[in-house]
Amino acid sequence: MTRRTVIILATVAVLALLGIAVAVVMPPGGTTGTLPLDTITLPAGFAIDVYAGNVTGARSMTLSPNGTLFVGSRGPGNVYAIPDRDGDGRADAVITVASGLNSPNGVAFRNGSLYVAEIGRILRYDNIEADLENPPEAVVVSDAFPGDASHGWKFIAFGPDGKLYVPVGVPCNVCDPDDERFGTILRMNPDGTDLEVYARGIRNTVGFDWDPKTGDLWFTDNGRDWLGDNIPPDELNRAPEAGMHFGFPYCHGRSIADPEFGEGQSCANFTPPEQELGPHVAALGMRFYDGEQFPEEYRGRIFIAEHGSWNRAEPIGYRVMTVSLENGTPVSYEIFAEGWLQGRDAWGRPVDVEIANDGSGLVSDDRANAIYRITYPEVTSPSG
Repeated sequence: MTRRTVIILATVAVLALLGIAVAVVMPPGGTTGTLPLDTITLPAGFAIDVYAGNVTGARSMTLSPNGTLFVGSRGPGNVYAIPDRDGDGRADAVITVASGLNSPNGVAFRNGSLYVAEIGRILRYDNIEADLENPPEAVVVSDAFPGDASHGWKFIAFGPDGKLYVPVGVPCNVCDPDDERFGTILRMNPDGTDLEVYARGIRNTVGFDWDPKTGDLWFTDNGRDWLGDNIPPDELNRAPEAGMHFGFPYCHGRSIADPEFGEGQSCANFTPPEQELGPHVAALGMRFYDGEQFPEEYRGRIFIAEHGSWNRAEPIGYRVMTVSLENGTPVSYEIFAEGWLQGRDAWGRPVDVEIANDGSGLVSDDRANAIYRITYPEVTSPSG
């Protein structure tokens, strides 16, 4: 950390104590020389670079129509705005537009307003792009969510129906809470009204997206711990309609009954995952690829950020995967980008994926404090 950075952060801390809102503009930093990107392997023809560094605790992402990338965090309590005004594929600055929040992991953008999910409430920052260095005061959209920290951080997104979808993870490794809000994906109007349960039986989803062809909701779900290194799998699920139950805490994966809560239950009574993912890989952010830069074979694929295992004897995850669909059904689950895990040590942990306006892929990393940009550069054919 440079002396200039220390001075900036100290000044912000003093202003925060005085109750004065302030945006912090940091240099984007993060060149290829500062992170070991040569360890990352990609399919032939793809390239990876640092889009922005100095994004402390970078988690979930959303893009405005103007191309401003907004990024949430957990521990740091910050929300960042990352513009690329000249369109050169590298951030111009990393601007802290909100700080001191309670795990503001989730961000979503609609009609000029930035929505931010804390553990217990949803905030809104209106007309935020008018002046990123002087952000508006937050408006509380809803505080109708549990305040439990365990699995309380949220990914949020607006669906094709115009509603904001907000998950609530269970406050445990495995349990059957009385509060019906736990273990769900909820949805509500943009103003916070008409909050309702859309899907149940979900341990903890930190990523979802809608199939651009069908409008169906797909989401990742993290499996429970302490059943062994190789079970249960994480899940990729599909919820085309409201009211579906995905089995937690009674059933894991397609057919694993929980040893405590599964007695007297049948996995056949619940909606199984469309794709079983790796065990304990911590599958988080996911997006359908709807850009045009990548080769045709990647269009319509699901890209999934796997944050990586924390309690497995042999670490797994720490990578970006793809799932290919045929007629709406998964037919492959393959590694797209890996190398953040070196042996038993990981220098980075992918959290979320986003498709930029130019069709490149963005990946956030809360360990390396960076946003990566993955491109498929045009290849010029030799003349003559």
